Amino acid sequence: MSGNVVFNITVCIIGILILALHFVNLLLKKRKRQDEMVLLYFFLFTIVHFAAYLAFSLIKQRYTSDSFVVSAYTLFYIMNNLEVFFLFRYAYRYIELPPKTAKALSALDFTLLAVFIALDFLNVYSGIFFTASGGVYHRSKTMILSQGYQFVMLAVVFLLSVTNPKLTKREKTAFGSYCLLPLAAIILQNVFKGYAIAYASIIIAIEILFLFLSMQKNIVLAKEAEKYKQAQVKLMLSQIQPHFVYNALSSISTLIPIDSEKAQAALDHFTEYLRHNLSALTATQRIAFEDELKHIEAYVALEKMRFGDRVTVVYDIQTTDFCVPPLTIQPLVENAIKHGILKKLEGGTLTLKAYQTETDDVVEVIDDGVGFRMEDIDFSANRHIGLNNIRYRVETVCGGEVVIQSEIDQGTRVKVLFHREGQV
Repeated sequence: MSGNVVFNITVCIIGILILALHFVNLLLKKRKRQDEMVLLYFFLFTIVHFAAYLAFSLIKQRYTSDSFVVSAYTLFYIMNNLEVFFLFRYAYRYIELPPKTAKALSALDFTLLAVFIALDFLNVYSGIFFTASGGVYHRSKTMILSQGYQFVMLAVVFLLSVTNPKLTKREKTAFGSYCLLPLAAIILQNVFKGYAIAYASIIIAIEILFLFLSMQKNIVLAKEAEKYKQAQVKLMLSQIQPHFVYNALSSISTLIPIDSEKAQAALDHFTEYLRHNLSALTATQRIAFEDELKHIEAYVALEKMRFGDRVTVVYDIQTTDFCVPPLTIQPLVENAIKHGILKKLEGGTLTLKAYQTETDDVVEVIDDGVGFRMEDIDFSANRHIGLNNIRYRVETVCGGEVVIQSEIDQGTRVKVLFHREGQV
């Protein structure tokens, strides 16, 4: 067995083992991001690619023919294109391109891939890229054209990554390495013919890509988790306001000698309200909307105990079969009652809706209170920290959004959309 064959077999075996370890580790991860799902397919395809080349290298030692060589190399040419295809799909997900840019580049990607795969099949009959004689592979003078798809899409990924201001140096280095190493390998392979240098470069590039990007994502996720926790604590503390606790207890105390049953019910509601607030402090995952609804009902009961008919709440709950970050909707209800309804002498009505669309679980908090002029409110100001925390947690945990509409003397509508595909 010649030296180049030993080199090629060794590269394939090492590549399969390394990629299999990455594949299994990623497969066993309970919660995968969208880009990690693409990476999973990328690893699996590359394992198959290496296994195919390993099998070819071994079979060629005992059996060879022109048709076998042409068929095998046609398969490898197509697989080389598909390697870059998976890389682009991964970059596409990781970088989170603007919709119009993503759509245009995706169309370019599929079109070029289809064209060059068709050319690879055409080569079987025309020999425009390579031929075989005596069971030996021979490149044609126009062989470099077969790499057209790879050159274009690697250049696209390179430009998208190195020019993206949102990516760190580590991320740019990872994508840049994967784009440049195969190009360097193609040049070297023309010098050291028979050696699968391109396959060795793929292993090195994937390792850099995986280790650098995985490391960067872990750093980002750790920072996001800490930021989320701080936002959750701040919001929870803001909910347990001393004056609200004092007023609730005073009202309960007043009820005791007058109506002990109502006092007991009010105390139960107060206990439920505090329990949900304190539970939110240690919550690390989303909770059932049904639990958030119980929190809301406990709060509303306490406010109705104090303000009577000035506060009317209508529940239009069509579904509770979804999850939300804790303390997401209850603060909105509280805000609507305190700053909307109770600012009117006669009070008003709050309507809480929950329903589903094709893509979202939606909750609406609607009041007919005093309202406000949207242009007069700076929602980024510190005094709106509660709303900013809610918006941040909805966007971070659920990939959702918070939409606010308000008019003077007409009231306010807050719509919270939990995008089902965006939940992590």
